[in-house]
Amino acid sequence: MLLGAVTLSAQEYPMNELSVHAGATETPLPADFRWPGGKRLAVFFRCAFEGWSDGHWPGVGPMGNPLKPGVPDLNAIGFAEYGHRRGIFRVLDTLARENVKATMIVSGIMAERHGEIVRKISDAGHDIVAHSYAMDVIPIYLSEDEERANMRRTVDLIVRATGKRPTGWISPRGTPSPRTGRLLAEEGFEWHGDSLNDDLPYLVHFKAGTVVSFSSNMECNDLPLYMRHGNPPRVMLEIFQDWLDYARKYEKGAARIDPTIHSHVFGRPVGMAVFQRMIEIAKAADDIWIGTRSEAVTYILAQQNAAAGA
Repeated sequence: MLLGAVTLSAQEYPMNELSVHAGATETPLPADFRWPGGKRLAVFFRCAFEGWSDGHWPGVGPMGNPLKPGVPDLNAIGFAEYGHRRGIFRVLDTLARENVKATMIVSGIMAERHGEIVRKISDAGHDIVAHSYAMDVIPIYLSEDEERANMRRTVDLIVRATGKRPTGWISPRGTPSPRTGRLLAEEGFEWHGDSLNDDLPYLVHFKAGTVVSFSSNMECNDLPLYMRHGNPPRVMLEIFQDWLDYARKYEKGAARIDPTIHSHVFGRPVGMAVFQRMIEIAKAADDIWIGTRSEAVTYILAQQNAAAGA
């Protein structure tokens, strides 16, 4: 338990077997938690650099209507290829122009087949997050041995491309198995984003160690907004501005939002215009901390260690 504020007991959050934290206990952050620099608001700009195994392709394509089962969807395959041919470079150019570091969610297969691009992402100082080997390798479909092997394979490929080990993990579709959290703790990860159950990060205590659960949010994400529901790209900007207005007026504690794009979706000019504008708004604000998820987790764990030693 962190010192300096009253927190809820970990036992008030019982973990059932259908939880990524099965077998663990949780500790929320102190009520007076603030982001680095004492900021109450934080914005984490994220981009997913995703790939699919041979014979697989995105389940959500630009045409909407799916083909017959078992028929290769060359339309969806081509759409996904835009990510490594064009989209990721536009994203990196935008981030470099604005001097912003992003949380980059990377499939192992992209490190395997496009290692030079993943190295470029890392060399630019962005936070690379392990995102399974491929988008079709989803933990809930795997046995424990398969899931552990997938984690190690993904990490090894990213390390081979960048020379750095990722500290965070997010499963494809944000869908873990009930053992994912425990396996991540056993494999030495510091945090995961396989949850949608909170606004702020919190500590999860397994026998193997503590992992920070950094819940994802989907309300400011190009895939559901634009691809699945067909909203114009500008709607994502409106959602970001609405969140900012509400958080400033009504939220009393720390708050955060994660504007998330995919290199093959909003890596295109019409989507990048929206991403660019959100970055400009956040940078112009003196009450917002802009950082990466791993930076935030390092900060949280340092606070925990300092409190434990006090």
